[in-house]
Amino acid sequence: MSGRRVILREEVWAISGAFTISRGRRSAAKVVMIEIHEGGARGRGECVPYRRYGETLEGTIAQIEELRPAIENGTLSRQSLQHLLPPGATRNALDCALWDLEAKLTERPVWKLAGLPEPKPLVTAYTISLDEPEVMAEQAVEHRSKSLLKLKLGGVDDIARVRAVRDAVPEATIIVDANEAWTPVMYAENGAELARLGVRLVEQPLPADSDHLLDGLGRSVPVCADESCHGVDTLAQVARRYDYINIKLDKTGGLTEALHLAAAAHQAGVGIMVGCMVGTSLGMAPAFFLAGLAQIVDLDGPLLLAEDRVPGIDYQQNKMQPPPPELWG
Repeated sequence: MSGRRVILREEVWAISGAFTISRGRRSAAKVVMIEIHEGGARGRGECVPYRRYGETLEGTIAQIEELRPAIENGTLSRQSLQHLLPPGATRNALDCALWDLEAKLTERPVWKLAGLPEPKPLVTAYTISLDEPEVMAEQAVEHRSKSLLKLKLGGVDDIARVRAVRDAVPEATIIVDANEAWTPVMYAENGAELARLGVRLVEQPLPADSDHLLDGLGRSVPVCADESCHGVDTLAQVARRYDYINIKLDKTGGLTEALHLAAAAHQAGVGIMVGCMVGTSLGMAPAFFLAGLAQIVDLDGPLLLAEDRVPGIDYQQNKMQPPPPELWG
């Protein structure tokens, strides 16, 4: 017997104001948190089940409960986990908890265990929720000290939104995320104007099942696959249509698969963005170690919450410090 003990719970973290994208509006981040205790050490993981991918809090908890015996008797490893669960939120929470537990038991940080560069402070994007152009411009001014802004778009009036923000904060670097809300006509019409407005990246302009419609369309601004790219098995189909992929641990099913995906993307010549769902610093910490391999970092989840875990990641404006070991890794 391994002497492991599992603690599992769902948590609700209030969002400061609200978080709005093309698919809807949320006032709270609902997460599942798992702790695995062994030998006086504790490994933790957090995930955000996402209905867009058919996930629920209840389903995630049920999946983990099914694996509780294997976790507690020590027969579940990170390697076996990759074959027991598909990519997604459940596997992410478990995978990250096992990484953290190994780091605590061996007294070696995750970045060393994973063969990654020693983490250094990183600049993350800060997200401006979808709203009327003047409201988004006001939000941009409020956060003008943050050098990289990510604008959530929704289809109609998107150019007006971007123009309003650009006029309000001319010095900011801007990326935009359509969250699958555009049509091919919108994509074609918006591109040149977005380039003129200095937009650096367009994330997931078309629905994930319509990627083929990008074939033959011009490219005024680089495009990034989010909903279209989950694990390594999805890379080939997006690599010829996208310039970047957004790697989120809740999509890949944890840091283990995310590392494989990052290596495969580098080999394929595809740029890397490391992103997140809205969650606490516990959800950002594993992705932070991966973010050292990325060209664009979007790990602002805790900045969007009314309060964060303690201890959490230290954000100075939109510069992230490495996570404290008491938090994760």
